[in-house]
Amino acid sequence: MLVSTRDGGHVYKSHLELIGGSLWSALEGLAPQRVRPARSLLLRQGDPATHVIMLDAGSTLITLTGQRGERALLAVRGAGDLLGELAVLDEQPRTASVIAAEACHVRIIPASEFLAFVEEHRLLAPLLRHAITRVREAETVRLELSTASVPVRLASALGRLSAAASSTASGLVVRLTQTELSQMIGASRNAVGNALRPWREAGWVTTESGGGLLIRNIGAIQSHAHTQA
Repeated sequence: MLVSTRDGGHVYKSHLELIGGSLWSALEGLAPQRVRPARSLLLRQGDPATHVIMLDAGSTLITLTGQRGERALLAVRGAGDLLGELAVLDEQPRTASVIAAEACHVRIIPASEFLAFVEEHRLLAPLLRHAITRVREAETVRLELSTASVPVRLASALGRLSAAASSTASGLVVRLTQTELSQMIGASRNAVGNALRPWREAGWVTTESGGGLLIRNIGAIQSHAHTQA
């Protein structure tokens, strides 16, 4: 996982580690597991906060949509994380959308049950501190999107996906089109294509027959992107 926050001198990397395995298992017991396919919309920006999603497996994209319909990638989340908990905690509409980057196993916890669980186990303070750290991470990503070159932005986004995704023997499949990737990082489709070209030629990334990209060597991609910046 990519995000960490400190509590009592320890660095937590996910909600699972933040609250501990015992409480996580208890929270899992509140809802059955469901499967959501890649590219499905898990949470929609602007919707009321009626529930929290537990992510048991898979990875997701946290995206922000602007007034003109433009989208930006704020963060990536993986297994062991909660999605949409901040909106439930402050009883406000969703501030971002969540999209499945791959097939995800999730549990949908109604807001009332989640809030009762948080109160019973005194989790409000640590969850809010964790959320603040994640807001700061999103600000860092937005700064990167406004200042870095297209190859660096793209390599960074693919790196976040690789870090959060379910591990596979052959690499990470990113079920996003080139157009969707360009929207996520605030670049043109041609610019993303130009950034991908040398990575394809080197064999670090290939195109999947079913759509999307297969990331074979994220380390090489990131090194090349920063070298060319």
